[in-house]
Amino acid sequence: MRVEVKPDLILWACERAGQSADSLAQKESLRKLPEWISGGERPTLRQLEHFAKATHTPFGYFFLPRPPEESVPIPDLRTVGNAHIGYPTPDLLETLYICQQRQEWYRDFSRSLGERAFQFVGSVSLQSDIVKVAGDIRKSLGFDLEERRNMPTWADALRCFISQADAAGIMVMVSGIVGSNTHRPLDPQEFRGFSLSDPLAPLVFINGKDSKAAQMFTLAHELAHIWLGETALSDAGPITISSNHVETWCNQVAAELLVPLEDLKDKYRGDIPLREELDQLARCFKVSTLVILRRLHDAGKLSRDGLWREYEQELEKLRSLPRESGGNFFLTLPVRVSRRFARALIASTLEGQTLHRDAFRLLGLSKTATFRELGNQLGVVS
Repeated sequence: MRVEVKPDLILWACERAGQSADSLAQKESLRKLPEWISGGERPTLRQLEHFAKATHTPFGYFFLPRPPEESVPIPDLRTVGNAHIGYPTPDLLETLYICQQRQEWYRDFSRSLGERAFQFVGSVSLQSDIVKVAGDIRKSLGFDLEERRNMPTWADALRCFISQADAAGIMVMVSGIVGSNTHRPLDPQEFRGFSLSDPLAPLVFINGKDSKAAQMFTLAHELAHIWLGETALSDAGPITISSNHVETWCNQVAAELLVPLEDLKDKYRGDIPLREELDQLARCFKVSTLVILRRLHDAGKLSRDGLWREYEQELEKLRSLPRESGGNFFLTLPVRVSRRFARALIASTLEGQTLHRDAFRLLGLSKTATFRELGNQLGVVS
């Protein structure tokens, strides 16, 4: 059976997926793609299914009269210069949708238990004092600066930071792939993270394909969004210049949260080369040297031109560092979906309140044995 599909929809699906028709036509099942575009031949139903899978396009879209206008389902505050970024990729959209589904489930779960709303969600405004807000976040999370200084590495500090936020009630999900599909990596150039604010189920997502240094700042930035009560796809970065006042404010809070300015001034020596200064301050605060550069500028120890020059050099150095990969599945999955969320979902499922089918979909699992072992690792199944 052959189906009628408008060539515009075929071209749109290719562009949306960031793939060329020529490269897709190299696949055996799609070798007739040029003919579908020219109108010389129509695809079979099975061929169209293969094309939909290859381009990550919902199958029903191919029967629309024209390509749909897709947009990010939450406020999009990302900019390049003063212009908004173009339409989102399927990877970004699907990541947002699954996080929204997880949040919806957890919100209903919390309501069923009679949980109270978290008071910190939406507790501040853009007029609030940045130093005070950063202090409030540290206090709520138990974010102890001295404790962090004694940690072996800032990677350990990042893991602790995530755990503290999750324990405080914020679902923190860190993943570098779409769902559980290891063949669909997320692009940190498209987005670094987002926040889904909710009084019962606040959620932060961090792009795990980004460097650990960037993840630290992204988490701090998204926490500022949660305190504001603002849902957003963000423009997070130590020296990101955003035309959006919300993003500028959140970047300032993130910087103060990680490296309080008064503490920095106390630890700053000034009588050693900048390279040594960066390294010793980064070790002290357990953050990346990029954040330290930003704070040195804030403290008046580095000019704007000096900041940009050193930042570019430091960025190149960090890009050359090897990335972590792999790891124990039962250790990485709770990080991807949030330990708080996973424990709640598994417990609810074992109690018969949630269908196994729904739990598997939200966790990205397919086997009961894997589900039970995950529950065992999280202490939910004895």
